[in-house]
Amino acid sequence: MLMRHTWQRHPFPVRAFFRHTLVLTYAVPEESLLGLIPPGLLPDTHRGFGLVAIAMVQTKALRPACLPPLLGRDFFLSGYRVFAQYRMANGHTLRGLRILRSDTDNRLMQVMGNLLTHYNYQKALVTVREGPERLEFGVRTPNGVADLRVLADLSVHPASLPVDSPFKNPTEARRFAGPMPFTFDYEAETHSMIVIEGVREEWKPQLVAVEVWRTLFLSSHIGGE
Repeated sequence: MLMRHTWQRHPFPVRAFFRHTLVLTYAVPEESLLGLIPPGLLPDTHRGFGLVAIAMVQTKALRPACLPPLLGRDFFLSGYRVFAQYRMANGHTLRGLRILRSDTDNRLMQVMGNLLTHYNYQKALVTVREGPERLEFGVRTPNGVADLRVLADLSVHPASLPVDSPFKNPTEARRFAGPMPFTFDYEAETHSMIVIEGVREEWKPQLVAVEVWRTLFLSSHIGGE
């Protein structure tokens, strides 16, 4: 008989189209991430800082890879991730992300996502406002534990790095812009690491100016923005 944890290993490949993707990456003291990294992983650091990210994605036609797009699901996803490294038995090191929490506006996605993955999906109320020069996301969660509100100013192109950024230039920052090739999570039932590999096409990230009003989950787990 299959145990529940065996279903959460991403049992089949999926495909999707990302209509909009906005990622905020924060540099934090490395020691603030130690309680968020499971056994077998190390923080992926830069100049002594650990890195965490909030990704906001409008996903279109998510479905098992064997199905046509018409049978896919459209939904919003916000995800909280820690940049991490995993050293394999052969000594090779993989760079990727450890998922802390995911919020979605789709109940089916919450149920199926938690059945088939380690992504910790929660149901949220989401608002999206789009314009030719702006993109705004708002996420409201039960008890406000992961409320989020962000505005991206698309009129500033290309935007500059923040003055207090630990990155010297956009090329250096690109290493932490995503998408990362792997996602990791520790399977306590078998004391092993689950490694999921993702493949992206036509991914060309660009710096944008943002105004962040609220990131309550990150504030409570990292100790500030």
